[in-house]
Amino acid sequence: MTALAVLCLLTVAFLVPRDLFFPETRDVEVWFGFEVRGTAALLTAPLHWALFAALAWGFWQARPWILPCAAIYLFYVALSHLIWSEVSANGQGWPMGLAQAAAISLPGVLLLRARRPSRPAEIPREMPAPLPIEHRRDPAGEHDTEQ
Repeated sequence: MTALAVLCLLTVAFLVPRDLFFPETRDVEVWFGFEVRGTAALLTAPLHWALFAALAWGFWQARPWILPCAAIYLFYVALSHLIWSEVSANGQGWPMGLAQAAAISLPGVLLLRARRPSRPAEIPREMPAPLPIEHRRDPAGEHDTEQ
């Protein structure tokens, strides 16, 4: 979980300067496979940052929701790659989009199959009845008493 938290934090550290300071990438964001350009791209870029920051926190804290949420995000990215490859002028067609979607979906499947860290066993709400005691020893230890 820690490695995935660090990966998400590094993604934020990469995205923020890229989205703010490099004109060729600052003016484009991709949402649901469609390119958003200009001011809309600048205004929606912080959503990506917040998403990766939330994922980093979730992985760092080993929250119970993190694995399914991260998997869902990966499936969303896979679908976005498939759509983008077909509709964008920069895309390389649906066969390449399908290959990218399959490659991106694989970690999502692995996350869904991963087990969360084990938690202590729950204490049953009702304790079982104690076993009957055949003989009880006298506290002084002098003789047995029959019950």
